[in-house]
Amino acid sequence: MSRLGSVQRKVPCLFVTQVKEEPSAKRERQPFKVLATETINRKALDADIYNAVPTEKVDGTCCYVTTYKGQPYLWARLDRKPNKLSEKRFKRFMYSVEDSKEFIWNIEEDFRPVPECWIPAKEIQQSSGNPLPDENGHIPGWVPVEKNSKQYCWHSSVVNYEAEIALILKCHADDPGLLEISSVPLSDLLEQTLELIGTNINANPYGLGSKKHPVHLLVPHGAFEIKNPPMLKHSDILSWFESCREGKIEGIVWHCNDGHLIKLHRHHLGGGHKGSLCTTNCKIGGPHFCVNKRTEVYSFGQ
Repeated sequence: MSRLGSVQRKVPCLFVTQVKEEPSAKRERQPFKVLATETINRKALDADIYNAVPTEKVDGTCCYVTTYKGQPYLWARLDRKPNKLSEKRFKRFMYSVEDSKEFIWNIEEDFRPVPECWIPAKEIQQSSGNPLPDENGHIPGWVPVEKNSKQYCWHSSVVNYEAEIALILKCHADDPGLLEISSVPLSDLLEQTLELIGTNINANPYGLGSKKHPVHLLVPHGAFEIKNPPMLKHSDILSWFESCREGKIEGIVWHCNDGHLIKLHRHHLGGGHKGSLCTTNCKIGGPHFCVNKRTEVYSFGQ
């Protein structure tokens, strides 16, 4: 499959952000908001944001396809996080008014254990062969999704390792007004990152399936290009999110020519969540095959 950039590190915001002491509209019990200023981030300018490809930011959980046990495998996102003592120490540093230049981590002692099969994300910084935490104190990484995994049962429902295929949602090849669900060889997805969406993911913002008949799908990052994007101005993007039909989405991810990704979530502009898929607010058509153990066929309302 054709591909754009992949998510292997924290994606910077289009605009410089600031923290406002108000309850978050995105995360419950978070006492602050992260809001965009009107200043474009230097990282976005360096990545040539004005010539980037704007795509829909899909609301799901991040996945990755790479080799495991000699064959293409789906991997789930698992960040290595600090233990309680280290997390408290890090938060004290973050909120300290002292002019401290750098927080010193002890990678061996400060972080919670992860499974032996865990691997760090490819693009994070390393020192002496050890992956380094990002600015949030996390080390982004991945774990393979085993066939009968209970913890990652919804991940495993979209792959069939015997047939080496995955269930993918993408734009219909012949009709831009439709989205197509199709089985794709896992080998075609190698080294791509994707978003898992569905009934039991992130409160199901897209209304897929039901409790009795759950439906889960993989969406390759960059799959849904935005055809009529707004200008890269705070006011224009805010207006596009609020009043344009194509803007009823979670956010925008720009895929830059150098491989960098730049994002903007609607909550950065103070907006609430929207749960449609932007591709012309499409109907879903075409064949619908679920490649889990039951091999059921699902039909979506048109």
